[in-house]
Amino acid sequence: MILTGVLVNAGAILLGGIAGTFLRRGLPERLNKTMMQGLGLCVLYVGINGTLVGEQVLVAVLSIALGGLLGEWLDLDRRLNRLGSFLQGLLDPGPSRGSFAEGFINATLFTCVGAMAIVGSLQSGLSGNHETLLAKALIDGIVMVVMASTLGIGVSLAAVSVFLYESLLTLSARAVAGYLTTPVINEMNCVGSLLIVAIALNMLQLTNIKVANLIPAAIMPVFFFMLLP
Repeated sequence: MILTGVLVNAGAILLGGIAGTFLRRGLPERLNKTMMQGLGLCVLYVGINGTLVGEQVLVAVLSIALGGLLGEWLDLDRRLNRLGSFLQGLLDPGPSRGSFAEGFINATLFTCVGAMAIVGSLQSGLSGNHETLLAKALIDGIVMVVMASTLGIGVSLAAVSVFLYESLLTLSARAVAGYLTTPVINEMNCVGSLLIVAIALNMLQLTNIKVANLIPAAIMPVFFFMLLP
């Protein structure tokens, strides 16, 4: 089935998020804080490592600038936090140590941004090869256990984001493959990794960046490369 890899990836995220949420309930606040800081350092490493694949500094700068303007105009941070508060009331009405929306946004960016999501989805759609997405599912599942143990049940909802994102890429692979060339994917990975760095800085309580308002920046490189001769 063409969506086998996508379904396995989304399922791994959902199960990892649920397992991490149950683990979280047994952790004392002191240990939870330490794990949050440790996870923040790991996320910072992943983000910095991802930025190194970029080669077009101007594309990254313009993507962040224009993507941020679009995100602020749409007020994505406020909208997603309102949605998160509503869903938290339905799914996790008890006392919570973290923001449902924060967990959802952080997990969504971590699992959707990067070359594996794009390349794996294109491989599934073009050749029926699911190996990349299956490998990504294993990685995502493990990371979601740790992330949910610090940020709560909101992490699990990233499974919906991944399913929609990867399904769209997989089903439209033949139409979009010509646009998602290696240079484009590298720049998308670079810009998306900058957002992951911002998430890490927030997790370490060094900044209070509204990362949700920067989400449109991650797809901006596609349009810039379409305009290049």
